[in-house]
Amino acid sequence: MDVITTHLNADFDCLGAMIAARRFYPDAALVFPGGQERGLRDFLLQSTLYAYDIKRVKDIDLDSVTRLILVDVRHARRIGAFAELLSRDDVELHIYDHHPVDDNSLRGSIEHVEEVGATTTVMAQLFMERGIEPTADEATMMMLGLYEDTGNLLFSSTTTNDYEAAAFLLQHGANLHTVADFLIREMTSEQVILLNELIKSCRRITINGVEIAIAHASIDHYVIEVASLAHKLMDIENLNALVIAVRMEDRIFLVARSRLPEVNVGDLLQEFGGGGHAYAASATVRDLTLVQLLDQLEQRLGQHVRFRCEARHLMSAPVKTLPRHATVQQARDLLTRYNFNAVPVVDGQAVVGLITRQVVERAAHHHLLHLDLGDVMNSDFTVAAPSTSLEELQNAMVAHGQRIVPVLENAELVGVVTRTDLLHHMIGDTQTAGEHRLAAEVGQGSARLKRRNLSRLLEAQLPKSIRAMLHRFGEIGDSLGVRVYLVGGFVRDLLMRQENLDIDLVVEGDGIAFAETFARTCECRVRSHQKFGTAVLIFPDDFKVDVASARIEFYDRPAALPRVEYASLRHDLYRRDFSINTLTIALNQAEFGQLLDFFNGQRDIKEKSIRVLHNLSFIEDPTRVFRAIRFEQRIGFRIGRQTERLLRSAVRMGLVKKVGGVRIFNELLHILSENQVISALHRMQQFELLAFVHPELHFDERSGELFKAAGRTCNWFDLLYTGEEYRRWLVNLLCLFDALSLRGVARACRQLALKPKYRQLFSEELAQGRKALMTAEKSLMKGREPSASQIYHWFSGLSLEMLLYLMARSGDDSARRCLSHYVTHLRQVRIEIDGNDLQQLGFAPGPGYQDIFRQVLDARLNGQINSREEEIALARGLVDAVDK
Repeated sequence: MDVITTHLNADFDCLGAMIAARRFYPDAALVFPGGQERGLRDFLLQSTLYAYDIKRVKDIDLDSVTRLILVDVRHARRIGAFAELLSRDDVELHIYDHHPVDDNSLRGSIEHVEEVGATTTVMAQLFMERGIEPTADEATMMMLGLYEDTGNLLFSSTTTNDYEAAAFLLQHGANLHTVADFLIREMTSEQVILLNELIKSCRRITINGVEIAIAHASIDHYVIEVASLAHKLMDIENLNALVIAVRMEDRIFLVARSRLPEVNVGDLLQEFGGGGHAYAASATVRDLTLVQLLDQLEQRLGQHVRFRCEARHLMSAPVKTLPRHATVQQARDLLTRYNFNAVPVVDGQAVVGLITRQVVERAAHHHLLHLDLGDVMNSDFTVAAPSTSLEELQNAMVAHGQRIVPVLENAELVGVVTRTDLLHHMIGDTQTAGEHRLAAEVGQGSARLKRRNLSRLLEAQLPKSIRAMLHRFGEIGDSLGVRVYLVGGFVRDLLMRQENLDIDLVVEGDGIAFAETFARTCECRVRSHQKFGTAVLIFPDDFKVDVASARIEFYDRPAALPRVEYASLRHDLYRRDFSINTLTIALNQAEFGQLLDFFNGQRDIKEKSIRVLHNLSFIEDPTRVFRAIRFEQRIGFRIGRQTERLLRSAVRMGLVKKVGGVRIFNELLHILSENQVISALHRMQQFELLAFVHPELHFDERSGELFKAAGRTCNWFDLLYTGEEYRRWLVNLLCLFDALSLRGVARACRQLALKPKYRQLFSEELAQGRKALMTAEKSLMKGREPSASQIYHWFSGLSLEMLLYLMARSGDDSARRCLSHYVTHLRQVRIEIDGNDLQQLGFAPGPGYQDIFRQVLDARLNGQINSREEEIALARGLVDAVDK
């Protein structure tokens, strides 16, 4: 007797593979060894599978079984009562599976095993090879298994063979409506409650440089399909590796999922009596409490997360070096400028020694700053290759007492590994992420690198055209042998699920050459800036992408503009303002979608904190105080306690004033363009920053009300849909200066170094506008209804920004109605006649033209005339009156 069976708690892949195996063994009995998952049970209740005569174990006489066919399983502990047949010599064993082989795997006389997304794929391939055509029902059941085990062909374990199998089944009548009906299921209320508990308990730990999430829950009754909750939790939290442990009744259910090659969850859960694939596994534990299991889990993870760390993974590049004939003074300057503890010394292209800060300072103490480095450097040192292991690097540093190890490839210096690099990695092996913060390799506060794959998030959040563009950037980088990264606000907002298509790239190499190469392969042009190593890609639809070479900045004095040199990605990110803006995503094809987090940016996003990277950040660039406020208000974060202390210190030292009016104005312009301008200005008031614009400038409750009125006015104008553009920031700046006298406004303009076109608006036009509003309000107070022409002449000549400011400023409803009427109707009124028409009427050119034009315009405004003919008739009468 032949029996086709599968594993306990069978799923759709089990069913599809069993149905397919029946075509190879037409006389075999189909038998489930135990229970089934809920989805499969529902399907069995509603389908016509009675035609396949699926039996229960108790219906089978085990003594009569001569051939056992296993599908989707190859472990004895997972086949229930059929395990006792394995010890019999007269029972032939055939295996069809897609799980990887391990030490506990059964061996069959016939095996068809391939590491694809589903066992159904293995069966479909055999159908294709043997020319077997499945019926529509068989194809549908096989497709159910294929789609379930590959996550609708989206899991990272999915292969090209799975897609070919899906196409084959679709060609033979697989019903996708049926597949959708049974695979897309709403969660039960109990599952929702359990998922919520898992989300609350979910925490991330970092082991061997790899981030893994662990979630747990405890309930007193059984909840179905815990595995499906693991997938949902991974999607919700954007996880790459997850283990969940759920205590239900007297046992603990473990489910693990991984999208990372470094985390083989199948091997991991074998330690707990379970098994599965490298990317999906499960286990049931009965002899441990939940606390004991979680303790053991972390210990076992340390054994099973295998990230082989080599010098290439730790090194920094490009490398700052000194020639052997440089002086000790030059070495001292370089070490201080970049805050290094050691650098390689070179003779041409060859590394001939190392010089450390300690040696330099001793030489300085002995007044030997004039000596060549060749006289004081350490020439007895060890070098590494990119493939040198972590253990070898550790031995080199301990044995030789080296602070850095140069990394050479074909005798060329390609990077250096520092003691801090090693320490960061070692701490990451044994401590949970976020528990330790270490001094930076550069400056203070750089944390150990954290990695995370965001490919699925990029797929979900970005338009197809942008995704294709990012892949193309990676391909160009690969062709040029340079690394390309997404950086800045784009990455930050991607993690926060906020729309932002302002793409900034950093290239570890020549950014301009990269941009020019990309432009030659795509329809765009390049605008480059050689001084800074930057370029802008400009596409036909005016979409722009900024490209920069990775660079480092240093400041000769506080508040000075930085000097720029090429550097590594880490140094480039370290020059940025806040940790949340240092996140970067690799675009090269081998690493596409990998998020790199050097400075705990993910943690600060989670904690909604604005944090600088080092204690001198505001001193080196005081304009960051404005950006801290702007980001805080825009994204709803809070300036961190230490960062706020440093910000207040920079303000007290008067450093903001040293940056110059132009830079202060640029930052103020950005703040005045934000939707949260009121709260941002409140924060500027709290930090005493408005005094750097004008000592008498304040933002109080009255100011806030004016800005609210300006917001309502601007929104009103936007809803008119005129298409006319205006500068809202300029309206807000007029509101900010509202309490200042005209002389005070002029002083503020000088302080901000405003361009002449803006100074004219804040001097002559502001005076005209305030006077016009005062005139209008006084006239309206007398109760007289103004004519349209009178309203026109009150406000004629004022810019739209000034008019919107005056509407917000006025506390008189009648005055606001007049301004509204002027903005929407009167300011567009024009007369049609000109000087030629007056000449034809016999009126000689002269000052009288303007008087006639004004009277004609007034008549037009007041509705007394409505056409060109009527204008000419009125002008004729006025000309005749002048002649008389």
